[in-house]
Amino acid sequence: MLFDSHCHLQADAFEGEVAEVIARAQDAGVTRMAVIGWDLASSAAALRLAEQYDGVIATAGIAPHDETRWNDSTRDALRELAQHPRCAAIGECGLDFHYNTWPRDVQRAVFEQQLALAAELGKPVVVHCRDAQAETLDVLHRHAAAAPRRPAGVMHCYSGDAATAQECVALGFLVSIAGPVTYRNPRELPGVARAVPLDALLVETDAPFLAPQSKRGKRNEPAYVREVAQKVAELRGEPLETIAAALSRNAARLFGLDGA
Repeated sequence: MLFDSHCHLQADAFEGEVAEVIARAQDAGVTRMAVIGWDLASSAAALRLAEQYDGVIATAGIAPHDETRWNDSTRDALRELAQHPRCAAIGECGLDFHYNTWPRDVQRAVFEQQLALAAELGKPVVVHCRDAQAETLDVLHRHAAAAPRRPAGVMHCYSGDAATAQECVALGFLVSIAGPVTYRNPRELPGVARAVPLDALLVETDAPFLAPQSKRGKRNEPAYVREVAQKVAELRGEPLETIAAALSRNAARLFGLDGA
């Protein structure tokens, strides 16, 4: 049993095919998936999918590469979505200094307000971080002290080094590995997959993006998280069944499922 901890089944790339995509995932042993919001509309759509399909949960958040205008109305609408019973986390939210769609000070303010909302509602956060590791850690150090739960959240599609990953774990965050770990040039990810304690690891697809090596250049989908998990198992020298069971338990613990 596998859990795709981060996908975007509400994206246009899956229009009209969601049921088939979920069926293929289940055939591949992927029995649960988290559909992640990146703005108000996608968060509402994620929640509708969670209401419709067994094994699907949703999150609500405003990503730093989105063009949403953040104001009091946005914050209030996000709070309403986040209180839906199928909303398991706040996010994705965070910092993206690669695209810099928003000014950096605005990104940080919006990130901090979503972290405050997560603390208020007792929910974990799904953190997006691109080319902003030091700044993200600075914000998370402040949040960790106020976070009312553990795990406090997850570092989605982690791309940093092993030392920074371990610092995130120390702050109460899980680390999620995506398709790039399977690439011919996986950069720091093999070391991360080996160094992070097994009880702090997740796997994800980020579908429809970042398909693993065997499907590279094609649309990604939750069924392909199996290839990511298989690579993590290979890197750690453990059976896939052992790794898959641990990863699924970790995701259930993060999202508050199964009484965790």
